[in-house]
Amino acid sequence: MRYWLFKSEPNTWSWDQQVARGDAGEQWDGVRNYQARNNMREMALGDRGFFYHSLKEKAIVGVVEVCALAHPDSTTDDPRWECVDIKAVGPFKTPVTLADVKGDPRLSGMVLANNSRLSVQPVTEEEWRIICEMGGFSA
Repeated sequence: MRYWLFKSEPNTWSWDQQVARGDAGEQWDGVRNYQARNNMREMALGDRGFFYHSLKEKAIVGVVEVCALAHPDSTTDDPRWECVDIKAVGPFKTPVTLADVKGDPRLSGMVLANNSRLSVQPVTEEEWRIICEMGGFSA
């Protein structure tokens, strides 16, 4: 299993909306960055990801799972853009903020700490474990 982070502006697509989609999940559409798209192409069914609210909140609020492999993004006719589908697994008891991530020296190499603008990013197994512990999430 590999781990990822999915960023969303909560006024565009929120954790509550993701949860409401249930096991059907939702496509992670609208990504127009090649690096983020390539990350989605590397995903496997069952990979886990953090759901991150950007903008004001700037916090990891829950865990999602990849439930459909990369496929054409239905929000565009441009064949360059693909997306995966994700479903909610569970919320964090305590959101883990960007400040929390940047303030923990164990996470200094995390993509989120160094390139917080990338909308879909890899997370190492060690980073996953640390952040799940910080957020009170056990899976």
